[in-house]
Amino acid sequence: MKLWVLRHGEAVSHARSDAERALTSVGQQQALTSAARLHDQPLDAILASPYVRAQQTAALAHGVLPSAPAVRTVPWLTPDSDPLAVIGHLEKLGLDNVLLVSHQPLVGNLLSLLVHGNLRQPEPMQTASLAELQGEWPLAGLMSLHAVHHP
Repeated sequence: MKLWVLRHGEAVSHARSDAERALTSVGQQQALTSAARLHDQPLDAILASPYVRAQQTAALAHGVLPSAPAVRTVPWLTPDSDPLAVIGHLEKLGLDNVLLVSHQPLVGNLLSLLVHGNLRQPEPMQTASLAELQGEWPLAGLMSLHAVHHP
């Protein structure tokens, strides 16, 4: 399995709620830069948080990946989601090539859990950072982190 984890691009600092924060123009460019790294990857799914900035990031990524499937919004990719629950959802999907678009602290904790088997070493992920993981199955401690790209 190949798993890509993309943190949303830079977002405005204020909105009526955290979920409504939109990307800045810098964040849009960051998202496009990171998504371009996926241009030749055969994606089975693009899964995104329902928060506006993640939706916008996922839509921009989809726009530069013409053969990618439509973005699917899932409620289990919000900033404070449980990384163990995310792994459970990924297992149920049973897909080979997945792009997740989400937020900190979830993305850093998820990477730590998948690679190290614990939450003690969260991966530092800047806005629009893209992590590439590979493994037989998305289980705690059983995936390898191949690269983290920062825009």
